[in-house]
Amino acid sequence: MRLQTLSPMLAGPILRHVTNRRITLWLMGSCSLVLRLRLFLGSSDEPWCERTLTEQEVTRLRFGTFACLHLIDVELEAPLPADTRIGYDLGVSGAGSAAQNADGETWVADWAPHLCMPGSCRPDFVLRPRVDRLVHGSCRRPHSPAPDGLARVDQLLLEAGAEADKRPAMLMLTGDQIYADDVAGPMLRAIHSLIERLGLYEESIPGGCVDDSRSLRQNPDTYFHREKLLPDVSSNEALLERFFGGVRKPVFTTASAHNHLIALNEIMAMYLLVWSPVCWELVSPEQPALGPEEATVYREQQIAIDGFVADLPRAARALAHLPTYMIFDDHDVTDDWNLSALWEATIYEHPFSRRIIGNALMAYMLCQGWGNNPDVFDEVVAAALDLTSSAEQDGVLDPARQDKLIDTLLNFQHWHYTLQTSPRIVVLDTRTRRWRSEVNRARPSGLLDWEALTEFQQEIIGEKAVIVVSPAPMFGVKLIETIQRLFTFFGKPLVVDAENWMAHRGAANVLLNIFSHSRTPETFVVLSGDVHYSFVYDVRFRRKPDRPRIWQITSSGIKNEFPHSLMEWLDRINRWLYAPWSPLNWFTKRRRMRITPREPEGREAGERLWNNAGIGMVELDGDGVPVNIQQLNSRTGGTRFRKPKG
Repeated sequence: MRLQTLSPMLAGPILRHVTNRRITLWLMGSCSLVLRLRLFLGSSDEPWCERTLTEQEVTRLRFGTFACLHLIDVELEAPLPADTRIGYDLGVSGAGSAAQNADGETWVADWAPHLCMPGSCRPDFVLRPRVDRLVHGSCRRPHSPAPDGLARVDQLLLEAGAEADKRPAMLMLTGDQIYADDVAGPMLRAIHSLIERLGLYEESIPGGCVDDSRSLRQNPDTYFHREKLLPDVSSNEALLERFFGGVRKPVFTTASAHNHLIALNEIMAMYLLVWSPVCWELVSPEQPALGPEEATVYREQQIAIDGFVADLPRAARALAHLPTYMIFDDHDVTDDWNLSALWEATIYEHPFSRRIIGNALMAYMLCQGWGNNPDVFDEVVAAALDLTSSAEQDGVLDPARQDKLIDTLLNFQHWHYTLQTSPRIVVLDTRTRRWRSEVNRARPSGLLDWEALTEFQQEIIGEKAVIVVSPAPMFGVKLIETIQRLFTFFGKPLVVDAENWMAHRGAANVLLNIFSHSRTPETFVVLSGDVHYSFVYDVRFRRKPDRPRIWQITSSGIKNEFPHSLMEWLDRINRWLYAPWSPLNWFTKRRRMRITPREPEGREAGERLWNNAGIGMVELDGDGVPVNIQQLNSRTGGTRFRKPKG
């Protein structure tokens, strides 16, 4: 393979954390690149700022023969203007590309023209210190038949055109940006093809049924039968088995574990394929050897994957134009991740399962977490650089260094972050700092422990308004939470994914006490995803309805939907049982609260849930109060959630 056959840029740039003196970008090159940054103000073609990026501004981590991750973090000498279109361009040299111009550089329009808006030769962004409009969503599952909601974000940008004030301030992705545990056959085939094409580094696999990542790809069970390869620890039967129709499930409890990602090179290739149309041009579409049943499923999934790939240029363009912030949920790693203390003990005490979780967390750190708040990741990025450097000679990651980095990541406590915008945005880590049950280790853990909840309270005290990002809704659909509670009571929390804020008494009580504190903000906007349907609740204390005012706004999924017929019945039964006046509300932990659902336009009177893939959009007034809450369908149309009467 010749390097000249590859684009210098494989994925990105993705615009991440932006302030008036700082720009953070993520990109993957086909080799180590020399980069020059240009910034343009408004419609000017003369650079406002131009500089070759230094070693201190670009961290390069080589992940394969032809794959080098570039983490770009640039401090600016002069402040960027607010509410103005700011164009940016990256000049690339050192790639050996035949597309280089006479100066030896190529620019975005040369190697990623799909990232440029019509009539433009470079991406641009708008710095919006006051968050008056944002878009948010979660759950982007490539083989869902629904179109990609990120393409709808691109449509918003096209509609805004040159009018900076019509652009959203940011894109907030609230979980499940990838599905490491639910992978379509054609996607896994593309992952393996990309690994071979780019020479992504291999690894040994401790305690597994296969010795290393190369033999994993060659194993006859690698397609549609990976549940046979995943670790199955026979102790802790309450965790390892869940009976649904008499079927035994392995320790990795997702019902779609047939193609669960395992090796680090698989997960890194997944990120490249969910973010970049360029990488799809490098993969082989050939179907692997499959049985008749699997071949039928493969062909059906291929149709959905083809649609996903067709939408990718627009999704990538949206990620290049909007400051984008992310936080993990379970599918970024695995279903039921850290659901209970028993789950954690079982997973982390087994070397194979620990490696699987650690690999997913490592890829999340480099591809998602770092860009939210680069300052807290210096130590772990340095350890990752040490790991990848160890593989440059023979193409195999050093297992001792890999395990050491995984240990560091599993103990890392800075995944959460705060954006100093107006209103302040507080993004919660509801996965790794959990309140574990001391009575029964198999019971669901609280989504935040006491220390994390205390830190959250300190972060918001004294603020007038705050936007809180919680991947799981703080105030969910009561019927579904009741079903989860019943299954937990009978010792089967994994059957229904019993993860909600009210599932743990201690965490629920502390959360409600935070809301009722005398110095708590007057206005809370809670943005969530996770559940594969969208809804909006106005939440007030029954005895103190004027303060605080809370809005639970849930948008899910970007490319996923709840089963429609089941959703209709759950919505209907929930309305019957838990109307605002229902006495059943007094038997819930939220009995101090009055929760009033907003009805989506275009649904029958009384219906509350919107079950269409797409993206959420929230518009806020100067006090941080939502004045317009919409869910935009990924196909066409959408809905507005109407303000309750009275």
